[in-house]
Amino acid sequence: MKIMHEQVSFAPRTMLKVKWDEFPHFTYPWHFHSEFEIVYVLKSSGRRFVADSVEPFQEGDITLMGSYLPHFWKSDVPGEAENASHVNAIVVQFHKDFFRDEINSYPEFHSINELLKRAARGIHFNKTSGEKIGRMLKRLLKLNGLERMLYFIKLMDTMSRTENYRILASKAYLLEEHKELNNRLDKIMHFINTNYQRKITQEEVATKIGMTTAAFCRYFKEKTGKGFIFFVNEMRIGYACKLLIENHLSISQICFECGFNNISNFNRMFKRQTGYTPGEYQQQFIKATV
Repeated sequence: MKIMHEQVSFAPRTMLKVKWDEFPHFTYPWHFHSEFEIVYVLKSSGRRFVADSVEPFQEGDITLMGSYLPHFWKSDVPGEAENASHVNAIVVQFHKDFFRDEINSYPEFHSINELLKRAARGIHFNKTSGEKIGRMLKRLLKLNGLERMLYFIKLMDTMSRTENYRILASKAYLLEEHKELNNRLDKIMHFINTNYQRKITQEEVATKIGMTTAAFCRYFKEKTGKGFIFFVNEMRIGYACKLLIENHLSISQICFECGFNNISNFNRMFKRQTGYTPGEYQQQFIKATV
């Protein structure tokens, strides 16, 4: 199973995309992208995977995810739950540079700026705040042009001021503050996203983007706040969490499926990031579902 990079095309000067999704079940595999994303599930149920967070979702579920945060929704198998046979959802994607100068510079946008920082680890809004946000998302879907853009800012302000939310992913997925991400970093992330299940080296990525290895290592650390190897291993562990919960493969199979070359290294890295061994992590999930 391979992680996918979702390609989202934005027309010139178009920073915001709002769409209605209706299909038999969620189809996107484990993926990440540079855009921020809001997912509002109106119909369906299953499991929500956001980095190393795995939780059930149902009707009314609203989540905001930051740029480059890996995620995927898995619908219940038809027959396991009443709402599993069909999906209705509103999905909002907005560019990572959305009103960047204004958000960083003006006090009126301070709460929105803080919201976007929290979104780096994913935010889930509980039922109390979700009802109001859900109504606003439904209205946003019906608007167009400048009216939609202005109402979206109002939506973001509402989301930023609610205290009824939870952070989803562990701190391992929190990128440090960095300057503007550009197309070069997008290319690096895309390459990692589609190749991390095999052995990839700093030298290989540096060559792909036309940099020396030393320059690439400095650049990647400056932009993400993390070393390249550490970042890739985070992606592998996040994918391992998903496979462990699905429980279709043995732990040793998952080790190699995720790009690790030996089980002891996999166990050590997994416990360092999650606090559990792979077996303990799987048992924690089993206990939570019985």
